[in-house]
This record gives sequence, structure tokens and C-alpha cells, in this order.
Amino acid sequence: MSEYVLEDSVKVGRNVTIEPFAVVRGNTVLEDGCVVGSFSYLVNAHIGACTQVRASRICDSVVGAHCTVGPNAHLRENTVVGDNCRIGNFVEVKHSTLHNGVKAAHLSYIGDAEVGERTNIGCGVIFVNFDGRTKHRTTVGEDCFVGCNANLVAPLHVGKSCFVACGTTVDKDMPDGAFCIGRSYLTVKEGRAHKYLKPRQ
Repeated sequence: MSEYVLEDSVKVGRNVTIEPFAVVRGNTVLEDGCVVGSFSYLVNAHIGACTQVRASRICDSVVGAHCTVGPNAHLRENTVVGDNCRIGNFVEVKHSTLHNGVKAAHLSYIGDAEVGERTNIGCGVIFVNFDGRTKHRTTVGEDCFVGCNANLVAPLHVGKSCFVACGTTVDKDMPDGAFCIGRSYLTVKEGRAHKYLKPRQ
């Protein structure tokens, strides 16, 4: 019994590594030098040269060359990832295009979006694409920085070289070079914590 599943329809380039317990099905293409790590699941995926996929699920999607995906990332239908990108742990991407050099390293959802070159998507960023009835699209320009725990509420356009501060919900278009911050006012009351902490039993 094989250590992995590799269907006859898969096209495999030179010097490709497929680790134990990987499943590769359908019209998948593995270009030269790529690595499909253990517990990955690929169906109708195109994986570029020298890209590493670690314990991730990629379906009906394209990933460029010299990328890293995972562990535990999920790329689903109609996702296109450019070259030299980083799709990190517990990042889900759906029906989106991420251009060259985009990084989304942790715990984010990118849906119905286009993200420009070299843009950084911080931990916990959510592309809010569904209003309860209709899916809407978000575009983010190149060289942007989207801070942790930001919400991008579609339909939305974020220009080039923008900075979204962490914890911000963006529901208005941002012109090129804009800085956006939206947080509730913070109150610190010294010496009051004992009112809210239960004594240890």
C-alpha cells in the first residue's frame, strides 16, 4: 500500500517531493522542485516551481512559484496566488487573487478579493464579503499594510501604500497613501480589578 495517494491524472515535474499521507487528485499539476507535505490534500490545483505546501488543502486553485503554504491553510475555488507569496497557518482564501509577494501569515480569511503586490495581511484580518444576501468584492492596492484584527467590509477599495491600524473596521474607501484607524476609547481604572476577579477557591 502506497504511503500517499497520487491519481494517474496528476502531472508531476522533476524533483518533486510528495511526503507520506498526502492526497493529490484530479487535474493537479506539480511543477519542478515543489514539495507536497504530509497530510496535504490537493484537487485540481496548480502548484508552482519550488513552492512548499505543508499540511494544507488546495482545491481548484493556482499557487505560483517560490511560495509557502500552510501548515493548515485552505485555498478553495478560484483562488490565484502569485509568486513569492506566504499563505500561513489557518489562513483561508476563496475566489481571490493575491499578487506577487503578498503575505498573510496567520489566522485570516480572504474572500472575494484582489490583493496587490507586496501587501501584508496581518493576523486575524477578515475580508467581510457577505451582507446576508450578496457577496461583495474588496480590492487592496500594492504595498499596503493591514494590521491585526482588522475588518475590511465589502464592497471596498483600499488604494496603494495604505496603512490600516490594528483593530480597525474599514467600511469606507481609502485613497492612495491613506492611514486608517478606528478604535473605541480605552479607559484604564487603576486598582479596580479586584471588583471583577473571583477569589481563588
